[in-house]
Amino acid sequence: MEGQLKITRESKGILNMHPQKFAMWLFLITVSMIFAAYTSAYIVRQGQGSWIPFDLPVTFLYSTGIIILSSIFMQLAYYATTKNKKLQVRFYIILTFIAGIAFLFMQLKGYGNLVDMNLHFSDPNNVSGSFIYVITGVHGFHLISALIVLLVILLDTFKVENIKEKLVRLEIGTTYWHFLGGLWIFLYLFLQHY
Repeated sequence: MEGQLKITRESKGILNMHPQKFAMWLFLITVSMIFAAYTSAYIVRQGQGSWIPFDLPVTFLYSTGIIILSSIFMQLAYYATTKNKKLQVRFYIILTFIAGIAFLFMQLKGYGNLVDMNLHFSDPNNVSGSFIYVITGVHGFHLISALIVLLVILLDTFKVENIKEKLVRLEIGTTYWHFLGGLWIFLYLFLQHY
């Protein structure tokens, strides 16, 4: 009986995760599986013909730099939250938001470069273009959702006196933002080399 109680207490410690964080991790696993499917399909389809290799426009490299910079800003916002520095939190969240918008702008500019290279979303003679638009577009959609999360977090900074009360929400937002940044770096390297 005593041994069973000990096991139960230890198990509680292991499973002691905030429900919103747990839901976020499940969501990130799902998103990872989606992109694993896309990149696998990309590799398989590449070997089946109607595939013209291409080089990614340099614009996508610039957007990679922007997303890395935005992750630095987001991490600084998180650190400022742990020290209850509301103005710094707001400042870094706004910088992260601006960098996220800049990233999306560079992606759209990259699409223009792809069109200039004669890579279109729907081209039966070259399906490689379709894949690049779908993969980067789905990533862009997730980044837009992360920008909405940033706006919610920013509004929270005006509603509470002690910003540490919203630390869990900011942790979730920071993890999601870093995940999307890391995912983009993976996608960029993948698309650049395949």
